[in-house]
Amino acid sequence: MSPILADNSLLRATVTNFFFFLSMNGFILLPLYIAALGGTEVEIGLVMGLYNAVGIVCQPLIGPWTDAAGRKPFMLVGIALVILAALLSTVATSIPLLAFVRALQGLGFSCFFVSNYSFVIDLVPPARRGWALGIYGVAGLTATAIAPLLGEWVIRRLGFRVLFALAAAAAAVAGWIVLGLREPGRATPRPLHGFPWERGALREVFRLSMGVTAFFGLGAGTIFVFLPTFAESLGVETLALFYTAYALAAIGVRVFGGRLIDTRGRRAVIVPSMLMQAVATALLASMGFLVARTSQTPVVPVLFLAGLLSGGAHGFLYPGLAALVTDQTPAERRGVVVGIFSSVFLTGQTTGALVFGWVAHGVGYAFMWTMLTSLLFMGFALSLRLERA
Repeated sequence: MSPILADNSLLRATVTNFFFFLSMNGFILLPLYIAALGGTEVEIGLVMGLYNAVGIVCQPLIGPWTDAAGRKPFMLVGIALVILAALLSTVATSIPLLAFVRALQGLGFSCFFVSNYSFVIDLVPPARRGWALGIYGVAGLTATAIAPLLGEWVIRRLGFRVLFALAAAAAAVAGWIVLGLREPGRATPRPLHGFPWERGALREVFRLSMGVTAFFGLGAGTIFVFLPTFAESLGVETLALFYTAYALAAIGVRVFGGRLIDTRGRRAVIVPSMLMQAVATALLASMGFLVARTSQTPVVPVLFLAGLLSGGAHGFLYPGLAALVTDQTPAERRGVVVGIFSSVFLTGQTTGALVFGWVAHGVGYAFMWTMLTSLLFMGFALSLRLERA
């Protein structure tokens, strides 16, 4: 076994990550429940968007507190909020209450993710950090792939209330594991640094690596939000192939190539991965133009290839960028930087969903993917300016 994986605390944090995301991703199917209650597309968008909106605001604020008070308390608070949200869902019969549930989940996710991710970074030295973060992230990706499949099976046979109760149970398992975690010892209490209105925290936001992260989030968010409706407009009925390819590629590069983040350096994997993401959306743009002209275009294989490229890019980019932004960060400010990094990524995701929805509605998917590709090539160009290791 790898010496990293032999670390009991890291294994516990990774397994906790799996059960936490298994709980959270059961709510990917929440739009179906909102629609069953009579909610419109606008209400679905507002309810689901609250999750990201709360995360964008709260994560930079939570980071300094995890540095000062410790990681474990905030993991437990985050899990408790997620359990409460899931239990509320079992009795929710109104859309405003479901909106409150999503806000609670956004706060719970922010508390858990910032503290748990920072906890993993605390455990692993920089020379092995990229690979360790990648393996840690595989647990979340696996849960993301499994939860919708299990969730759909549950709601068709047992209903939404059972799904929400099972989500609460999965979060409770995560909480039970966290209770056994031990944080690395501290010589002295850490001061509360890095609120967004402090000069140091604002400087973190304007790092070059944060700019690359924003472009990465923009691409990832837009692809996931609009690929289903885009594929439907092309007459594709096997959309699962794209997500399968995406998940397999993301997991595969982390398991088999994740050490490159450490051995070759952060920039060496970030730059080609930004290019891969741009090429993936360029393929989608090409499909948007070509399928309108000929029915002979092989749509499904191209979607599968786009899934492999964008998933492989995601597999390297998230741990690579996270390792990069924390490499030069002192231990007492890691929570600050992780909170800002995650918030920047979420901002890119949310911006993509909001802005490109209007673009697709106004000028069509082909031009939307073309505009996104142009922006992602700008992100690739920006990544070329990252310092070499």
